[in-house]
Amino acid sequence: MAGNVFCPTTVDRTLSPYTGLTRQSWIEAGEYLLEGAFRHIQHFDDPMVLPRQVEGVIYPHDPSNVQQIKAEYFEGLTRTMFIAAPLIRENPGLTLNGINLRDYYKSHILRACTRGDDQCVGYYEDLCAWADARRAAAAEADGRPAPHQPGWHVFQQTVETCALVICLWITKDVIWNTYTKAERDRIAEFLTGYANAPTAPNNWRLFNMLDMAFLNMEGYPIDEQVMLEHATRICDYYVGDGWYRDAAAFDYYSCWAFNVYAPLWNQWYGYEHMPYVAQRFEEWSNTLMASYARMFDRDGFTTMWGRSNVYRFAAVSPFAANLTMPRRDGRDGREGNAYAFDPGLARRIASGSLMQFLGRDDFLHDGVPTMGFYGQFTPLVQGYSCTESPYWMGKGFLCLLLDADHPFWTATEQGGLWEQLGENDVAQTALDGPAICISNHGGNGETVLRTGKVERGRDDLHGMWNYGKLCFDSKFPWESTPKPETGTADESQNTGEQLAAQPTVQPGAVESQQYVMHDLVDDTLQYGNLTLWGGQKDGVLYRRQHFAFRGGQEGNAIDLADIALPYGILRADKLRVNGHPIELTLGAYGFADNGTEIIRRERQGAQAIVLKGHDHTGQPRQLAMTVFDGWEGVDVMHSVGSNPDSPRSIVVYGRTARREQYHFAPYLLLSQVITKESLDDFSDDELFPIRSVEYTDPQSVGAYGPVRLTLADGTVRTIDFTGLEGRLMR
Repeated sequence: MAGNVFCPTTVDRTLSPYTGLTRQSWIEAGEYLLEGAFRHIQHFDDPMVLPRQVEGVIYPHDPSNVQQIKAEYFEGLTRTMFIAAPLIRENPGLTLNGINLRDYYKSHILRACTRGDDQCVGYYEDLCAWADARRAAAAEADGRPAPHQPGWHVFQQTVETCALVICLWITKDVIWNTYTKAERDRIAEFLTGYANAPTAPNNWRLFNMLDMAFLNMEGYPIDEQVMLEHATRICDYYVGDGWYRDAAAFDYYSCWAFNVYAPLWNQWYGYEHMPYVAQRFEEWSNTLMASYARMFDRDGFTTMWGRSNVYRFAAVSPFAANLTMPRRDGRDGREGNAYAFDPGLARRIASGSLMQFLGRDDFLHDGVPTMGFYGQFTPLVQGYSCTESPYWMGKGFLCLLLDADHPFWTATEQGGLWEQLGENDVAQTALDGPAICISNHGGNGETVLRTGKVERGRDDLHGMWNYGKLCFDSKFPWESTPKPETGTADESQNTGEQLAAQPTVQPGAVESQQYVMHDLVDDTLQYGNLTLWGGQKDGVLYRRQHFAFRGGQEGNAIDLADIALPYGILRADKLRVNGHPIELTLGAYGFADNGTEIIRRERQGAQAIVLKGHDHTGQPRQLAMTVFDGWEGVDVMHSVGSNPDSPRSIVVYGRTARREQYHFAPYLLLSQVITKESLDDFSDDELFPIRSVEYTDPQSVGAYGPVRLTLADGTVRTIDFTGLEGRLMR
């Protein structure tokens, strides 16, 4: 281990030809992460509260908010214990910064559950009384009538009780069983309050379920009717393909929450008391495993997508959770006589994702994971997070619950699908349930996620960055709204035809991997906040995106049709504008600018801009955006502070306008974005892959009927939006 980069001492390139990591390497990684945390614990009695890295976004938002202060104590304790628990089980004598971890967590768990202790994180009933008193005082200060009756409340502590019971289960022999009966009863009383408490109507139900399941295992009474209600509702969230809808969204919570907690619940409670539900959870976990490996790229990288990106490699945790389930045929982690997935591939992905983050020198700040995806990146942070929240990634260490002789550790690492893909191949997996199309690109080894069934508020740009981008790429994490810097594009190193001074666009008029529509009558910027899913047909993925959508209004929209190519995505999208003159932009991925070569190319009316450079780690990166029919041009915008990889970035974007009201102007917009992890030039056919376009309408604007695209390699794709209206899913 050197500097701020994790360098495992134990490496085995025979067993793990892709990553070199073994089970011992993972133990070393866990100790590396915990050493960074415990360097801030100067005394045994200090709570796991770490230096605050961000102001104004993360909680505690208010120093007088007792509940949030206590919640931060609890998050620090339980989420670091996600990592510590399997290490303590492995080595109860493990000591960091002079503190024995088993003794530390045993002591602080008890203190967290002890009324009167200054580190008590709050019994549910006590926090409700505090919240009701606070609400009544606020009403009195405003001259309003006091609330007539106490309300019910949902607190962050509920989340952490679930983490606590998982860690107590893991360390049962070395922590839980070593408490006295009176101490166990005290912890059980604390847990019971949250187990029976109101909870959020989403993945949070599983927190209550695991609390109750743990109490039941340890001989404490639970309300079986409440358990039945929660379990039934979790089943109702299932949409197919192994995925669950969570609070009207699809993201990694379906994986690191539903598909981790449900397999654990099966073992603790479900198999014995609710076998039908347990069988469904097991079946759905196996269904997820059938395609889940494709969510990761050739290097095992996790894609930045959805909320809570600070949790990073927690996305690999469903693999281990699936393998912990004892199947009814007696073969641990097996379905019939075969694994539901290749254990060697699962370890390769888990280790690759681990090193995606631990292998960077900006991942930790003073030993603590940053509030970002790589380095500190405030635009992705949600207000429900605190400094200690990123340790949710500790779920990735559930793999250490699998014994050293388990095939997850003994099988040779495998590349899976990537070993079969040639340079010109693309594998696509369209999942209609969660509305996710996964494309694995043989040309660059990247994975691209294209999603639907997305609805955000008209002004919720943060939500659109997380969910509403047209594409999410494993090597080009999403960029927030570019913040133009002063100067012109020729400040970067340019070759080929020099870029002219760039047109002035108003702030917010360009977003990476998003269309932005400028209504020239209302002088408003409209963003795609509703994305409907049309499914895949004949190699083309269909979706529709509405701009500034509000229920009951038929506003501006664009029908989306895209084709996966070996190095990226080709778009053939159709405008649906309601009359007003508009200007339109479409951004490519954000490109980390650490000294970038910018090249302009043209051929037969098509325009392209190529960027060549390196990411923060020095890895070569290349991106090209080409615009064809329907576009006026392609330009670049330089930005500061909007890219999660590097402080400076560049966004290439296409621009066009429709300046007449109800004018029969070009409807079809043809463009592509392709990327490479090398500086080798793209070929002309890769930059300009369209050989011919055949329109149905005589005006050749794509107003109606099929559009036939013939590509440079002879492939023919027909874009036909006819009937899309009847196939759209929300």
